[in-house]
Amino acid sequence: MSKAISPYLLAFFVFATLTVGAQSLRYPQAARYPGLGAYSTHFTDVFSAVANQAALARLTRTAAGVYAERRFMQEKLNNYQVMIGVPAGHGGWGIAAHYFGSADYNESMAGIAYARQLGRIDLGVQFNYAMMRAAGYGGDGTAVVEVGTIWHITDQVHAGVHVFNPYGGKYGKQGGEKMAWGYKMGLGYELSQQVLVSAEWVKEENRDVNVVAGIQYVLDKRFFARLGIVSATASPWVGAGWAWKQVRVDVTGTYHPQLGFTPGVLLLFETGKTREP
Repeated sequence: MSKAISPYLLAFFVFATLTVGAQSLRYPQAARYPGLGAYSTHFTDVFSAVANQAALARLTRTAAGVYAERRFMQEKLNNYQVMIGVPAGHGGWGIAAHYFGSADYNESMAGIAYARQLGRIDLGVQFNYAMMRAAGYGGDGTAVVEVGTIWHITDQVHAGVHVFNPYGGKYGKQGGEKMAWGYKMGLGYELSQQVLVSAEWVKEENRDVNVVAGIQYVLDKRFFARLGIVSATASPWVGAGWAWKQVRVDVTGTYHPQLGFTPGVLLLFETGKTREP
């Protein structure tokens, strides 16, 4: 028998390990790379709302972006995220969309979010509709709610909590399968306007607590680098970005000890007048 693993067999193992009693959350393999700046003020962008919707309250410019990765280099395991954010008064609006899989089997979710500043506390909420679809079997969907808060304890220290699907939305009339719930606690420390250290403690249904930690360094407001690790799989990740005028491009990569390399790319566009953080 050949030692090569087919994409279909690999997909089966991935789904088997990620689904235990409830449909798992499909976070990017690059260690929540897009949302690293959520627990900060100087490092926040529209993708920070991926980690915590409350980050939209500190969005400084109207922005739109897309993040894409090929999980473990398998064409059947593509992952895409789209984010749009608009500052509004003492808060901000956001539109999010997520797609994972292929034409044979895929999961998708779309939602609308709003966040508002309440002094040193930011509060955000997002309403989603999630779907899963398998070729030849049709699809099904369920409503999912997310709530997040971020506390700006000092100008340098920021903490928060994010709750995903607290009531356990179920698929279909029979409710035989449901979306997993998840809780996160985040902490960020801005050593300066160039350096951010951030960590999240993640508890997902039927899984052990997972710690995601990272550091970001900004050079001359145009170049930056990020690196970190996911404790559950001991998966290190790295990323680098370059900004020019209103456009930013990031490239990322993470390595899973058993499943291999996952590359990713992020494109971000910002426009309009800058609002002071």
